[in-house]
Amino acid sequence: GARAPLPSEHVYGPHVTTQIVGGTEPGASSAPSHRSTLEARWDQATYASRSRSQLPPSNPRVFRQRQGHPVHKALTEDYDVIMVGAGLSGGVLAERLARLAGAKVLLIDKRDHIGGNCYDYVDPDAGVLVNKYGAHLFHTELANVYEYITSLHPWERYDHQVLARVDGRLVPVPVNINTVNALLNMTIKTEAEMDLWLQKTQVKPAHGGPPRNSKEMALSRVGQALYSKVFEPYTYKQWAKDPAELAPSVTARIPVRNNFDGRYFSDRFQALPVGGYTRFFESLLDHPNVTTVLEVDFFQVRQLLSKRAKLFYTGPVDSYFANAGLGKLEYRSIRFVRELYRNYGFYQPVSVVNYPQNEKDCGFADCSFTRIVEYKHYYGQRSPHTVTFREYSSDEGEPYYPVPSERNVKLYAQFKALADAEKGVYFVGRLANYKYFNMDQAIDNALTIFEQTLCDVMPASHACARLRAGERVAKWRTRPAAIGGGA
Repeated sequence: GARAPLPSEHVYGPHVTTQIVGGTEPGASSAPSHRSTLEARWDQATYASRSRSQLPPSNPRVFRQRQGHPVHKALTEDYDVIMVGAGLSGGVLAERLARLAGAKVLLIDKRDHIGGNCYDYVDPDAGVLVNKYGAHLFHTELANVYEYITSLHPWERYDHQVLARVDGRLVPVPVNINTVNALLNMTIKTEAEMDLWLQKTQVKPAHGGPPRNSKEMALSRVGQALYSKVFEPYTYKQWAKDPAELAPSVTARIPVRNNFDGRYFSDRFQALPVGGYTRFFESLLDHPNVTTVLEVDFFQVRQLLSKRAKLFYTGPVDSYFANAGLGKLEYRSIRFVRELYRNYGFYQPVSVVNYPQNEKDCGFADCSFTRIVEYKHYYGQRSPHTVTFREYSSDEGEPYYPVPSERNVKLYAQFKALADAEKGVYFVGRLANYKYFNMDQAIDNALTIFEQTLCDVMPASHACARLRAGERVAKWRTRPAAIGGGA
C-alpha cells in the first residue's frame, strides 16, 4: 500500500534528493561509524590473522584543489604518463605502469574522490557503507582478473540476489523456474521442463536471421508474455526508448535460467572488497610513483602538463573532441532519491528490488524509478537505521550508460576515427570507447592495454625487456593473493 507522506526533503549532493522517515535532519544521528564495523569483521572473522593496521591509510600523494593543496606544483612536475580519470581503467593502468614499469604517473580527476563510479562512503546518518553512483557487484569468470584484484587488496565472497516487483509480487531476477511459475501460473519442476517451455515460448525473428534489436533479442529468449510483463517496460524505463530502437546487446546481457538458481550472477568469482571500493582504490594507488590530483578539469590544465608524457584518456570521447563539430553522443544517467529510515531493521528482503512495470501503487508518488537499493544488506552491516536509494533513469547528469542506438553507433564511428588518428593519446574504458563494460571487463581491458602499450610508454624499462623476451604480463604477480575462495 501507499506509504505515509514523508516529513521532510533535502538536497544531498547534486544528483541525490533525501527524504527522512521517522527522524530529524541529516547529520543529527549518533549512529556509530560503519567503518569500525567493517574493521571489526576484518579482525574477528574472515581475516582473524591480520590486523587493522593492514588496511591502507589515506594516500599522502593525493592533492585536492579546494583544500589548498599544492596542486599547481603537482601538475607541473615531469611525468612519464598522464592518466585522465581515477576510475577502474585509469586506476589499473596507473598501478601497473608505476609498479611494474617504474613509470612516474600523474592521475587527475575532476571529481573530489578516487574510484570513479565505484566510489563508496559511510552514510553519516545511517552508519552504513553506500555507493555514491549506484550498487557495484564484482563478478567474473576471468581468473587472471580475480587474481589481480586480490593480489592488491582482500576481497570477500558475496553472491548477489535481486528480486523484481511484477504484478504486485516479488519474483527472482534473472528469470528462472520460480519466476515463470509465479508470473504465468505454471508448475515447471525440472530443467528439462523449463527447456521445453522456453522452446515453445520463444519467438524467433520473422526475418530468419539473428536478432537485430533488443525487442527481437528478448522475444527470442523469453517469449511474448515475459517480454510484455518485464523486459519491455523495464527497458523503456531505463533507456526512454522502445526496445526495437536499441541494439540487441541491451537485453542480451540479462541471463535466462532453466533452473532454480536465484543468484543474479552465475560467475565462478563473486566478491566485494573488504572495507569497500574506496579502500580498494586506496590500495590500488598506494605507490610512490603515482600522484593523484582531484577537483581539476583536464581540459583546463592541459597546457600545464608534461609535454613528453604519454596520455591515457578515460573520459567521454565526445568531450575530448568537442571542437570537432560532430555533436554529442547520448548517455543515460541516474537520479537518486535517498530515504533514511531511523530505528528500522531492513526495508526490503534483498539489497536490490527492481520495479520494471509502470505501476500506480508502488508506494510512492512517482513510480517511474527502476529499482531500490538498500546497502545495509552488503557486508552483513549492523546499524539501528537503514537507508535506501531509489534510482530514476535520466538524460541529464553524470554519463553512465552509452545508448546503443543506430544514430549513436554511427556518430561514435566518426569519433573513433579521430581517436585513432590522435598521436600520443590512448582512449581507454567505457566512456572513451562508448561501450558498456562490466567491472571485470574494464579491468581486463586495462590489463590488456597495459601490455599493448608498455614498450611504447616505457621502452627502456625492465618490464618492456621481459615482454619482448616473450614473457606474458598476465602472469606477473604483485604479491600472493590476499584471499582465496570463489571457486
